[in-house]
Order: sequence, then C-alpha cells, then structure tokens
Amino acid sequence: MTVWSGRRVFVTGHTGFKGGWLSLWLHQLGARVFGYSLPPESEPNLFTVAGVDRVTTGASADIRDLGALQEALSSSKAEVVFHLAAQPLMLRGYADPVETYSTNIMGTVHVLEAAVQCDSVQAVVIVTSDKCYENREWVWGYRENDRLGGDEPYSSSKACAELLAQAYRRAFTGAGKRALLIATVRAGNVVGGGDWAQDRLLPDATRAFYAGQPLLIRRPDALRPWQHVLEPLSGYITLAERLLEGDASLAEAFNFGPPAAHTCSVRDIAEEAARLWGDGACCRVDDRAYPSEATRLGLDSTRAARLLGWRSRWELATTLKTTLDWYKAYYTGKDAGRMTLDQLCAYKDAL
Repeated sequence: MTVWSGRRVFVTGHTGFKGGWLSLWLHQLGARVFGYSLPPESEPNLFTVAGVDRVTTGASADIRDLGALQEALSSSKAEVVFHLAAQPLMLRGYADPVETYSTNIMGTVHVLEAAVQCDSVQAVVIVTSDKCYENREWVWGYRENDRLGGDEPYSSSKACAELLAQAYRRAFTGAGKRALLIATVRAGNVVGGGDWAQDRLLPDATRAFYAGQPLLIRRPDALRPWQHVLEPLSGYITLAERLLEGDASLAEAFNFGPPAAHTCSVRDIAEEAARLWGDGACCRVDDRAYPSEATRLGLDSTRAARLLGWRSRWELATTLKTTLDWYKAYYTGKDAGRMTLDQLCAYKDAL
C-alpha cells in the first residue's frame, strides 16, 4: 500500500510524452488516473504504443474549454491535479504565438479556476519549464527566487503560468479561503523513450538514424541540462505526496534539474547518441537560420534536495543509453510497452 493506492488523480496532457510516463507511474503506484487532453499529436506516440490509454480514464477535450474541463474534473472527484497540458515547443511558439499563449496561459488559468471550484481537489502541481526564468546566460543554475522572464512566446508563456499560479495561491487559498495547495515545478531538458515531437534533439536523432540520414543539429554549442523524464517526475510525485499530507510550506515553486555535470552541449549529446545507435549514424551542423535561443540554461535544485530529499538518480550515460535503447527496441519491432514498464521499474529500483 502507498499513499497513492486508490487515490483519484487528474492529469492534463496525459496523451503527451511527459504526461504519459507520469500516468503510467501513478497507475503502478495504485492511483486511479483520469486524463484530460487533446488526442496525441504525433504518430507513433507514447500514449498508444506504451498502453497509457489502457490504464487511464480519459476525456478528449481542449484545455481552453473551461466548461468541459470543469465538468471532467468534477466528475473525476480527483484529490490532486497534475497540469502538463501545454504547447511545449519553442520554435512552434515563434510560428504560432497566439496558440502558444492561449494554451499555456489561459489553459493554466482554466486549470486553476476549475481546481478552486472543485471541492474534492486538495493539491495542484503546475508543470512549467526551466525556460520560465529571465535568461542572463549565467554559468550557475537559476534558483526559484530568480527573476522570471522570457524573450520569446514559449518561455514568456511559462513565466506567465508561474505568475498565475502565485496569484491564485495568494488570492483564493489559505486562511479563511479555499483549502487548496498549489505548487509549480520546473525541469531541465527531459529525454526518454516515446517522445516524437518535432525540433527536439533525441526524437529528431532517432528519426534520422532509423532513416539512415544524418542528424542535422542547430546551435551545436548551446548548453542544456539533460535528464531522463523520470527524474523530474519522481520529484513531482514526491511533492504531490507532501501536499496531500497538508504541508502548506511546500505550496511554492520547485526546480527539479540535473547536476551540473549533466549540462552538456547539443553537439556532445548528438555525437554520443550517434555512437550509441551505431550502424553508421552520424550528425552534422544545420547551417540554416533559426530564431534565437538561449546559449546556456541550468537549474539549481537545492530547495528540492533540502525540503523533499530529492536528487537525480541516473548518470547522464545511463540516461542516454536508456533512451536510445527504448527507440532501438521500438524501431526493431519489440514491445515498447514492456520496454517502458521495464525502464520505469529500473528507475524505481534506483530510488
């Protein structure tokens, strides 16, 4: 028995990469997972190949539809909400800023409003991004009290989501108000099997390698904090457990980023991915013009370590091998669902 046994959990974005892994983990812990999301955007997708659809009760609807969201959340009688539904891609934010802002800002407003109005909900975990900070190209990691910002639609939309959560926390919860604990979480560049989004390094790499083509990499010298998707998810789950226990001191922002040693250049990760894939896989620099991006990103996760006892468990080499193994298994016709659960169990064994 765990704190999650029989617990009713509402996950927005459960058809996505990160939401799919989270839903599987919660199901393994004994939770009843209710999902709310648009259909998967890619084909293939983790939702179907890993069997997330078989372990969740889902509502196919848009996070921008407040009425549908309120009805789904109320019907679920959920005690905790994990909000992951979002427009998650930086380049797509440039291409369609209106969709990005409407989804990431108003979608977050709708989740917060629905949670405040739903008496069964005790805790909400809002997932934002390491890109919510005003990027000053610092060599050290950003801390939770550093200034929020954003120089393009995606990152600024995530900064806005942080401010919205803070406003709802202060205006509608606490003494004499709604007994609801709201926290936000920020992770690094997550990788793992089952991500087929465009313009993400390892999904792009595995598509190219499988097709026998070189991986084209933009901004090869950009530094990013790489981590397996299960690393921050372990932090989100731990934080939610503590919120459900009623620890109001934890209703704040938390970073769940990898150690500094996991901050590597795009080029280094691409070359290591090619080596792990084998079969002549290679990469080269894409010299086409792209919108500007931050050169350096990093997170300081001291708060999560001190207050939650959280830390990264997998070395970067393990993270990359585990991810490439997943894709190679899928592309050679092996059971991706079994591979997903095996990797989840392996990570849980490391906790």
